[in-house]
Amino acid sequence: MKYLVVLCDGMADYPVDELDGKTPLEYADTPNMDKLARTATVGLIKTVADGLKPGSDVANLSVLGYDPADCYTGRSPLEAGSIGIDMKDTDVSFRCNLVTLSDEPEYEDKTILDYCADDISTEEAAVLVKFLADNLNNEEFTFYNGVSYRHCLIWDKGTLDVGTLTPPHDITGKPIKEYVPAHPNAQKLYSLMKRSYDLLKDHPVNKNRVERGLRPANSIWLWGEGVRANLVNFKEKFGVKASMISAVDLLKGIGKFSGMNVVEVPGATGYIDTNFDGKAQAAVNEFKNGQDFVYIHVEAPDECGHRAEVQNKPKSISIIDKQILGPVTEYLRSTGEAFRVLVTPDHATPLSLRTHTNDPIPFFIYDSEKDDKGVETFNEKTAKETGLFIETGHTLMNRFIG
Repeated sequence: MKYLVVLCDGMADYPVDELDGKTPLEYADTPNMDKLARTATVGLIKTVADGLKPGSDVANLSVLGYDPADCYTGRSPLEAGSIGIDMKDTDVSFRCNLVTLSDEPEYEDKTILDYCADDISTEEAAVLVKFLADNLNNEEFTFYNGVSYRHCLIWDKGTLDVGTLTPPHDITGKPIKEYVPAHPNAQKLYSLMKRSYDLLKDHPVNKNRVERGLRPANSIWLWGEGVRANLVNFKEKFGVKASMISAVDLLKGIGKFSGMNVVEVPGATGYIDTNFDGKAQAAVNEFKNGQDFVYIHVEAPDECGHRAEVQNKPKSISIIDKQILGPVTEYLRSTGEAFRVLVTPDHATPLSLRTHTNDPIPFFIYDSEKDDKGVETFNEKTAKETGLFIETGHTLMNRFIG
């Protein structure tokens, strides 16, 4: 048996007036999802338990069969592992976004204009993060370069008792005064954030970006704190040889810590311009190379949700259906071997909210050897109408592989 997961990050949503009152999933052209769903097990699942933050970290761990209540140590440590940081047990890591802030004189009076600085390139970001490291690294704090706007800060002998650090994508367009780190233990972090603005606002990379009509990456924003991650090996847990395909450090980190083969796909960006075809081919190659389980994570719907890109979100779902789900399932069928397919988001990222929620989300499990009574079209509404509801998200993988 082969197992394919197509994880459409943030795909679930609410009805949108501009989409004729449909959700992006309803509005999208998804013939491959619909065909599989007609003979699949279809329902809703709650991947983020009440009381946990509805992030892609918690949600993807849950989909992969790990109980976040037992194994979650923070978002940033997973990303840190992906970019090769060997954290000590006494280290605390933080996600370090490169963001665009408005230009009021006082830092706390500024507004987050863009949580990702107009999708700053990894090459430009590397220059800026190295500049920050050269000026701000010390015995306590070390900056590490990641991908695009996503980077890492390690606090040697740091503390998790830093109050609330709000993800910047949750407060885009809002003044930061109510969200800057206020806890006494976080004042060193806040100082780094303020100093980063003074260092970056006139950096040549940012001047060049402004000249090109792009937003400058003029500050860091720290959040997602955590300590070293440890996950049970996926093969030991489920008995299958597994691969992870994703553009983002978070999923690569989960793959690394769980012992999966982490596949690098050239041109994989995490946005709607990602190399969808390359991801599909990478999945086929993994199956050809003897892997039993392939997890294809696609970030594009989530990014469209954060940006309130009403037309791009259903477009991204349609592309996933056509260029990833269709070709990979066609390959699996051509082998004559039995296979299963799980299609699901990790969480909802409603266009109207521009952030994540912990609403139940739709899923289906297709089994090539079964002829279940599914739904005519796959979306939030039809999934709910089946009456199947899995309240404990991390049990889904046992259902899928069991």
